[in-house]
Amino acid sequence: MKKAKNMNTPHTHACNCHAHAPTGEAHSLGAYAWPLVSLLLLGGGLLLDAAGAFGHPLLRLAWYLGAYLPVGLPVLRSAWEQLRRGGLFNEFTLMTLAAIGAFCIGEYPEGVAVMLFYTVGEIFQERAVGRARRSIGALLDVRPRTANLVGGERTEAIAPERVAVGSEIEIRAGERVPLDGVLLDAEASFNTSALTGESVPRRIRRGENVLAGMIAENRTVRVRTTRPFADSALARILRLVEQAADRKAPAERFIRRFARIYTPVVTLLAAVIATAPWLWSLVDPQFAFSWSESIYRGLVFLVISCPCALVVSIPLGYFGGIGAASRQGILFKGGNFLDVVTRLGTVLFDKTGTLTEGTFEVREVRTAPEVSERKLLETLAALESRSTHPIARAVVRYAEKRGVAVARGADTTEHPGRGVSGRLAQGEALAGNTRLLRERGVEYPAELDASAETSVLAALDGRYLGCMTVADRPKPDAREAVEALKAEGIPHIGILSGDRQALVSRLAGQLGIDEAWGDLLPEGKAARIEATRSESSLPVAFVGDGINDAPALALSDLGIAMGGLGSDAAIETADVVIQSDRPSKVATAIRIGRATRRIVWQNIALAFGVKLLVLVLGAGGLATLWEAVFADVGVALLAILNAVRIQRKRF
Repeated sequence: MKKAKNMNTPHTHACNCHAHAPTGEAHSLGAYAWPLVSLLLLGGGLLLDAAGAFGHPLLRLAWYLGAYLPVGLPVLRSAWEQLRRGGLFNEFTLMTLAAIGAFCIGEYPEGVAVMLFYTVGEIFQERAVGRARRSIGALLDVRPRTANLVGGERTEAIAPERVAVGSEIEIRAGERVPLDGVLLDAEASFNTSALTGESVPRRIRRGENVLAGMIAENRTVRVRTTRPFADSALARILRLVEQAADRKAPAERFIRRFARIYTPVVTLLAAVIATAPWLWSLVDPQFAFSWSESIYRGLVFLVISCPCALVVSIPLGYFGGIGAASRQGILFKGGNFLDVVTRLGTVLFDKTGTLTEGTFEVREVRTAPEVSERKLLETLAALESRSTHPIARAVVRYAEKRGVAVARGADTTEHPGRGVSGRLAQGEALAGNTRLLRERGVEYPAELDASAETSVLAALDGRYLGCMTVADRPKPDAREAVEALKAEGIPHIGILSGDRQALVSRLAGQLGIDEAWGDLLPEGKAARIEATRSESSLPVAFVGDGINDAPALALSDLGIAMGGLGSDAAIETADVVIQSDRPSKVATAIRIGRATRRIVWQNIALAFGVKLLVLVLGAGGLATLWEAVFADVGVALLAILNAVRIQRKRF
C-alpha cells in the first residue's frame, strides 16, 4: 500500500501557494502584525502624498520602502529559495518582479500594495484552507488514546498500540472502542456515527464484531480484541482518507501541468507587453511611447496572471468532496474516483450482504429417507463452523440452538460460489448448493433446482443427506437505493449473484431491477463485468461485500465495497467504501461527486473569466496594479470559499 500522506498537506503544486514564509501560521501574531505595520505606513504615505508633505524624493522612497519591507522581505526570501531549487517561475517571482518594477518606475504606493494585498490574501486563504483541513481532521481523528485492559479483577489503562490480539478490554458507557474485537456480553448498543455517519444506534449480540471508533451506550461492555490497533477499522478509515489526497483527479493533474506551462508563458507575454512599444518605435520613428507606461502595463499583466486561484481551490474542492463523503460514511480513496462516480452508466450489485441483509435464518430442515435430522445438522455444522459466510453462520447457530455439538476441528476447503467440502470422522462430506453436489456426482431431489429459496444441501460419501432452507430479506433501503439511482439518471442497474437464477430474478422483481444474473461464480461475475464494460462507453460500477466479489470490484471502473460487514479483501480492492452497509449510499456518493465537479468547474470558470478580463484590460492600459492585485486575491478567496462550502451541504 502506498505510504499515507500527512493529513495536514493534502495538496502541493507548481504555484507553491500556502507553503511560504510571508504568512506563516495564519493564527500567529506575526502573520497579522507585519501586514498591519505595512498598511499603516502605506496609508500614512498616501496622506502625505495628498498633502504634498514629502519634501524630498529620497524621503518619499525611504518611507514607501519602509512600508514595503515588512511584507516584501518574506516574499523575496521565498522567491530566492525557490530559485535555488530551480523554480524560476512561481508566484513569489511574479509578485517580486511586479513590486520591484513598480518601484523602478516611481509607482511606490502600488509596489507596496502588490505585496501587502497579496500577503493579506494569503492569510485569509490559509485560514480557509486550514479550517477545511481541521474540520475534516476533527471529524475523522477520533482515535482513542487509551484502552482498559482487563487482568483478573482489575483493569489497566494502556495505549491501544500495546494491547495484544486476543486480550480482553473493557469499554465504559460513553467511551469509544479502541480496537476491533468481538462482543463478550449478551447484547449491547453502540453509536456507530464515526464509522458510518448513521445516527441510529446499532444493537450487537455476543460473538458479533465490534469495531474501533464505535461508542458504547448505556452500560459497560467487554470485548475480546481480534486485530492490532494499526489494522483496526478506525485506523483503516484514517489511512484511506489520508491517502485519498495522493490520487489526483484529472482536473487536478491538468491544472498542475497547466501551471507549469502557463506561468512562464504569461511572464514572457508581460515582457512582450512592456517592450513591444519600444520595438515598434524603432520601426516607426513617429510612434511616441513611454517606458513607464509600457512597463506598468506589463506589471499589471504579471500580477493578474498568477494562477493561485486555480492551483489552490481545485485540489481543495476535491479534498472537500472527500471530507463531505466521509461525513456520510462514504470513503473515496482518491479525487479521481469522485470524477468517475459522476459519469456512471451502469451499476451492478452483488446480492447477499449488499442488497439483502446477509443475516440468514433457517426456515426449514428436510432430510433424506432414513437420515436423522441430528445427523444432517452434525454434518452441516462441522463443515460450516470454520466459514465466515453469512449462510454458514446461520447453519451453525441453528445447530447450536438444537443442542447439536459442533465439531470445529474439521479439515475443510471452501469452494467460492458453491460451498464447502471436507473430511469428517464419518467420511468425505459436502455442504453447499446444488452446483457443488452436481459437480461431485451426488444425486439430490430435482425440485431443488427450480426452487426460489436458498438451500444448503449436505452429502456424505456421495450420498445425499438432506437440506436446509435459509431465508434472507432485502435491506430496508434496497428499493430506495434502486429508485434513487434511477432518479440520478443511471440507465442500467443489475444484480450479479452466485445464487440460483430463480432466487435472483425474484429479488430483482421486488426491487424494480430489470437485469439479474444468477448462478455466477466469482470468475462469472468478473466476466459479466468485462462484457458490460465492452458494451458501454460509460464507466461501470460494481457494489459488493464478500471476498468472492474482489475480482469483480477490481475489474470494474469503480469498485464500491460495503465496509461495515464486508470482507477485508473487498474493502482493500474497492475504490469507494460504504461504511454503513446501506446500498442507498451509492446514490449519495453520486450526488457528492457531481456537487464536487460543479464546484471545481465553477472555480475554473471564475478564475479564467476574471483573469482573462483583467489581463485584456491591463494589456490595453485600462486596469491599474490596484485592480490587478484586488482581482487576483479576490478571485482566489472566492474560489476557496466556494470550494469549502461543499462540507456544509446536505446530501
